Amino acid sequence: MATRRKLLDVLAGKSVMPPPIWLMRQAGRYLPEYRATRATAKGFLDLCYTPDLAVEVTMQPMRRFGLDASILFSDILVIPDALERGVHFVEGQGPRMTPISAEEICQLDRPDLLQKLGPVFETVRRLRAELPDETALLGFCGAPWTVATYMIAGRGTPDQAPARLFAMRHPEEFALLLNVLADLSVEYLIAQVDAGADAVQIFDSWAGVLGENDFDTFCVKPMRKIVEAVKKARPGTPIIGFAKGAGALLEDYRERTGIDCVGLDWTVPRRLARKIQEGGAVQGNLDPLLMVAGGAVLDEGIERVMTDLSEGPFVFNLGHGITPEANPDHVTQLVERVRSWSPK
Repeated sequence: MATRRKLLDVLAGKSVMPPPIWLMRQAGRYLPEYRATRATAKGFLDLCYTPDLAVEVTMQPMRRFGLDASILFSDILVIPDALERGVHFVEGQGPRMTPISAEEICQLDRPDLLQKLGPVFETVRRLRAELPDETALLGFCGAPWTVATYMIAGRGTPDQAPARLFAMRHPEEFALLLNVLADLSVEYLIAQVDAGADAVQIFDSWAGVLGENDFDTFCVKPMRKIVEAVKKARPGTPIIGFAKGAGALLEDYRERTGIDCVGLDWTVPRRLARKIQEGGAVQGNLDPLLMVAGGAVLDEGIERVMTDLSEGPFVFNLGHGITPEANPDHVTQLVERVRSWSPK
């Protein structure tokens, strides 16, 4: 019989002590072994689409830190890449692609994701075979709103004004784009589950720039569509929703979307975090900068998070991705501190 994976217990609403730990962007530039592997790839997408390399970088933090969950190494922009939007990455500047027009949205062809993103699914299959049995494997995708912001602007922007203005000027075309992305996300996530992912996370990294009405239309409704479709096709699949920066709008996010676990960024107030946890699992929410600072301030940050959230269903994570400036020794410090923690 397979060993029970702690993360899945928490996503089912159970309290586990010590809580399972994984870190967003746990495979990345802060690790020297990642940088060495990255140097062998022709480009970032080549790294994502070459299973030998993608498996290697996914496994690197697992070998170092023995985390409770591993997350597929890929990128939220592989769906725009499958849509042939000219996705590429500029060193030191981030992703770029051909901005999409209202007319092009109406002419989008639905790609064959099983063929286009076949290497990603092969990576998932290999990871499930290589990971320890007790380690959960997470798949993921970008939420439609967040992916749409890149497709419209052709790059990341500070306030996502290009996408917001586009939605104001072309509401029908923007709604169509969100629907296309939601449908493709469903197909993509189901294929990851079929390849061996135990659970999936949906990243809505730019949710925090939206007001209440737009958050409902652009974030909640597409998320609910994805969750309902994935759970209908693959019953019991746990889903984590991470709407970064959404603040008070997270209070009923679980109920409105159907997700199993609410990802909390580091700005979510303690009282709100505990209130959200009354409805089920939460994940977060250590300030990623503490992984750069280390030392006593890191210990103090861990203490606050554990004191606030460890009594309920809880996955220990950062409030966003680990940064390239983080010290790997601070990850070791975090893992040891969380696993040895006890209430005072």
